[in-house]
Amino acid sequence: MKKELREKLLSAAPLAGMILLGILFLVFALIKDINIPYSMKNILNQSIITMVVATGAVYIYTLGAFDISLGASMCVSALVGAMAYNRTGSVAVMLGVCVGCAVLISLTSSLLASVFNLPVFVTTIAMLSLLNALVLVLIKANGTGDVIQIPAEAVSKLNTVGFKLLVFLLFFGLCVLTFNFMKLGRQEKFVGGNPLCAQLSGLNAKKLSVIGFVMAGLGVGLGAFLTITYAPTLSRNTAGSIGMDVIISIVFGGMPVSGGARSRIYSAAIGALSMTLLSQIMLMLNLNSGIGQMVKAAIFILVVFVSMLNNRKTILPR
Repeated sequence: MKKELREKLLSAAPLAGMILLGILFLVFALIKDINIPYSMKNILNQSIITMVVATGAVYIYTLGAFDISLGASMCVSALVGAMAYNRTGSVAVMLGVCVGCAVLISLTSSLLASVFNLPVFVTTIAMLSLLNALVLVLIKANGTGDVIQIPAEAVSKLNTVGFKLLVFLLFFGLCVLTFNFMKLGRQEKFVGGNPLCAQLSGLNAKKLSVIGFVMAGLGVGLGAFLTITYAPTLSRNTAGSIGMDVIISIVFGGMPVSGGARSRIYSAAIGALSMTLLSQIMLMLNLNSGIGQMVKAAIFILVVFVSMLNNRKTILPR
């Protein structure tokens, strides 16, 4: 009974933390006489792209894998999407190219790991170096100076919180459906919890890895498209922090870094919102960025420690 209660409390802790941060944000905003609707709009603008990418990345992390090339993949996808728009003048083509490019990159990482029987982490390190080099090649060949850009008026109507929120909700709904109500989610949790046992049960871990990377690629592609609508001038630094933001968001959302049975599709959204709220609170308190990063790092380590402490006696051998 005590164990069940502890599990419920741990499951509810991320959501409770987000609500607490929201209350603190409102309190400080009222004290400092800050425009709350405008600030909330900024919070959503800052967090939605991370929420989209991190929600797709949950599929990878559930398997116990780790992809550090998400930011570089998103940058390449955005650059190629912008190039496609400049050639065709079609926003729909730009969206399709962003998503297609991101899915192709994700599939390449997954297939390389499967063909050469390497840990996914190793292949994503190689992909990170390759994609960073590709960013420079694309900008040099197709850009103006150090950037690739599209006309701001082409995407100005899409640069709204309502549109971005709609994209997130549609993608989140798809992920909830496949992760919570179809066998894909259960199988990925099984593989992430104990790959050997899953293999002996007849599950195809490589197939599940490919599907997981496709879903992650879909999130990266949508994130790349939303990035273009927000900032139609793209450079080598585009999406530079998204990789770390995704990791922090997933951990802040209460999902264990080892994946497995305690993986939750909503962890990414809760974590991304919590991280953005925390950043806004620290800005209102006039804390510099260095202290802000230290606070985030301390909370990150604390959450990981609590998660591993809870699982230490129950996790199966990997």
